[in-house]
Amino acid sequence: MKRTVVWGLTWVMVLAGAGLGLADSIKIGLMAPVTGSWASEGEDMKHIVNLLAAELNAKGGLLGQQVEVVLEDDGGDPRTASLAAQRLATQGVKAVIGTYGSSVTEASQSIYDESSILQVANGSTAIRLTEKGLKYFFRTCPRDDEQGRVAAQTIQKMGFKKVAILHDNTSYAKGLADEGNALLKKDGVQIVFFDALTPGERDFTAILTKLKAAKPDVVFFTGYFPELGLILRQKKEMNWPVPFIGGDATNNPDLVKIAGKDAAAGYYFLSPPVPQDLPYEKTKAFLKSYTAKHGAAPGSIWAVLAGDGFLTVTEAIKTTKTTDPTKLAAFLHGGKQKISGLTGEIGFNAKGDRVGEVYRVYRVDAGGNFVLQAK
Repeated sequence: MKRTVVWGLTWVMVLAGAGLGLADSIKIGLMAPVTGSWASEGEDMKHIVNLLAAELNAKGGLLGQQVEVVLEDDGGDPRTASLAAQRLATQGVKAVIGTYGSSVTEASQSIYDESSILQVANGSTAIRLTEKGLKYFFRTCPRDDEQGRVAAQTIQKMGFKKVAILHDNTSYAKGLADEGNALLKKDGVQIVFFDALTPGERDFTAILTKLKAAKPDVVFFTGYFPELGLILRQKKEMNWPVPFIGGDATNNPDLVKIAGKDAAAGYYFLSPPVPQDLPYEKTKAFLKSYTAKHGAAPGSIWAVLAGDGFLTVTEAIKTTKTTDPTKLAAFLHGGKQKISGLTGEIGFNAKGDRVGEVYRVYRVDAGGNFVLQAK
């Protein structure tokens, strides 16, 4: 009986100690699509944020405490994201990094804002996300109005006169399509097709047939890489050589895996610089550590921007010496403090948008590589 009591007390002490350790850490949430069609993005986000946290903890952590990353899978789905956000909001996190898709982020925004939790999205570029006046929302990626402007300029610079626009009705894709449509029409470009596909479909023969009948010089695609990979492959099978230009949600190496190198070759897309084109010594050193640990560099820039979100939050806590969300938000909104990120200096305007980020144009070459084009 005494032995049972002793063992019971021992386990209580162990559990209490574990609980004290958890309470004494600074928790930062990570909401990412580690399952679903965007799982490659989510895995890289998880790996990057965890590695940055490990590096920070090795240097002593924050405010004398270790940093604990609390992961929730949003599955790349707004309904799952809402549940993930609710779970994170009850776990004592001081801020949340993520997520990737605009419509997925939008499903979580109000939950974090009402819970006074700082949120720093990494791949959610839809304009309306920062037009709501939310106090605690920020993003390390640029906005779609800038992307739309660069897209319209690129299409005209390449001499295309008749443009088809294909989106998928998500917050990001529809917003970018509308922005590009308005700018191109304003400059006298003829829009011969404007319609949406259904995300998750596998056979795009019907919509490709409609697109072909419209006889465009180019197709501006504003959806995501899983669908585009199939479209490029099926377009090649139709022997339809029309060029495609896409938005930044197609910037993922899985695009080439899905489409095949032959079908992907010649495809253009807009994006912030891909990881290998980031010129900063700090970033090169981090990517070297990442590659040593995981066997390959991160697949796309969006996961790196999640790392920027982590650096934004931790630097704000370090500088202000507090985890108070109102003080952290005020510090970041101030725009005076430039934070050294993996993609360069990070600063925010009063809306929570990152300032100073510039889109680039990339082309997929015959080897499936993403090649930066001259300005």
